[in-house]
Amino acid sequence: MGIIDKLNKDFESRVRLGIMSVLMVNDWIDFSEMKGLLNITDGNLASHSSALEKAEYIEVKKEFVGKKPKTSYRVTNRGRAAFKEHLNSLEKLMKSKN
Repeated sequence: MGIIDKLNKDFESRVRLGIMSVLMVNDWIDFSEMKGLLNITDGNLASHSSALEKAEYIEVKKEFVGKKPKTSYRVTNRGRAAFKEHLNSLEKLMKSKN
């Protein structure tokens, strides 16, 4: 198995890389803040966060603040470990020689 095979396909998208990167350094972050940081559409954030939640890499909390819905995200332990492994594999790939 080569180094490239150790890269996690769940993190191939730039949006998913962005979501995970933001969550690795924040406890909880809400939908609007994440959307603004990544400069993406509502639909893009919703679909990519849903895929990460399905893989159990992030936790999604939906609640009401007053009468307004609020969606927040945080990375799970599984997600943190998988993303660190992905970054380590990228690093090894960048250091590899032909």
